[in-house]
Amino acid sequence: MQEIWTEKYRPERLDEVYGQHRIIERLEAYVEEKSMPHLLFAGPAGIGKTTSAIALSKEMYGEGWNANFFELNASDERGIDVIRNKIKEYARTSSSSEIGFKIIFLDEADALTPEAQAALRRIMEKYSHNCRFVLSCNYSSKIIDPIQSRCAVFRFRTLLEDDVKKWIELIAEKEQLDISEDAKKMLIRVCKGDLRRITNLLQISASTTSDITEDVVRQSANIARPEDIRTLVEKAVEGNFREAKEKLDDLVVEDGLSGEDIIKQIHNEVYDIPMDIQKKMKLIDRIGETEFRLVEGANEQIQLEALLADLASR
Repeated sequence: MQEIWTEKYRPERLDEVYGQHRIIERLEAYVEEKSMPHLLFAGPAGIGKTTSAIALSKEMYGEGWNANFFELNASDERGIDVIRNKIKEYARTSSSSEIGFKIIFLDEADALTPEAQAALRRIMEKYSHNCRFVLSCNYSSKIIDPIQSRCAVFRFRTLLEDDVKKWIELIAEKEQLDISEDAKKMLIRVCKGDLRRITNLLQISASTTSDITEDVVRQSANIARPEDIRTLVEKAVEGNFREAKEKLDDLVVEDGLSGEDIIKQIHNEVYDIPMDIQKKMKLIDRIGETEFRLVEGANEQIQLEALLADLASR
C-alpha cells in the first residue's frame, strides 16, 4: 500500500522545515532551554505551521513526545463544550516528563467561536503551570486580543519561489521523477507556496507517469490552459460575446471546471492580458463581485455569463 507523500515527506525535525528560518531559530532556542510560552502560529495553509508544532514537540520530549502532545482540530470541534471538557480535562493532568509541562496544539484555532475562545483564555491562565498551548490559524485577526496577548506570535510567511523549487526537486530526487521546468513553474504558480498541495499534486501526477510535464500537472490540478482563459477574456473584451460564451462552455463541459475554478484562473491571468489599465481595474472589481456571488450560492453558469456580457458591453 502506497504511503501518502504529505506524511512520508513531513519534516521530523525543526531544521528540516522549509523557508521559515527566523521562526525555526526561535523555536530551537525554546527546545534548548526546555521552556516555552504559549505560541500562536499564523499564516496561509501548507507552509509549515502544523509541521513546526509537531517537530517542536518531538525535539522537546524525544521518544515520549506522544504522551505529552495533544492535538485537536478546532474547525471540527469548535464549541465551548469541547474547551470545557476535552481540553480542560487534558490540561489539568500532570506531565510525565521531566520538563514539567505538556503541549496542547489547537489547529485552525480561528474557527473557534468567541465563547469558546473566552473559555480557552481562562484555561490558559489557570493551567499555565501544567501545559503550554500552541494555536495555529490562517487569520490571527479572528483570535481574540486576550489570547493573542498571552502568546508569542509567529507569523509564517508564504514560501519564496526558490524554497518551493528546492522542495519539488527533493521529492523528484527521492521518487525518481523527471519534472520539466515548465511543470515546476506550473506547480509554483498554481499552489502559491502551499507545499502540502504541491506534494499531493506530484503524487497524483506520478501515479500515471514518472515524466511530469506541464500538461500532466494541469490535468492533475484540474485547471484550464492559461491560453484558453486568456482567449475567453480577450473575446469578451473585444465585444465578441458569442465566441466568449462558446469558450466558457468548453471549459465547463469538456474540462469539467467549476465556476470558482474559472474565476480564480481569470484573476490569475488578467494581469498578463494586454488591456487598458482602466478596463483591467474594472475587470478585477467585477471578478471580485462575481466570486462573492458564487461563494454565496448563486448559479455558476448565469454569473459567469453575466461577467462576460458585462465585459463585452463596455
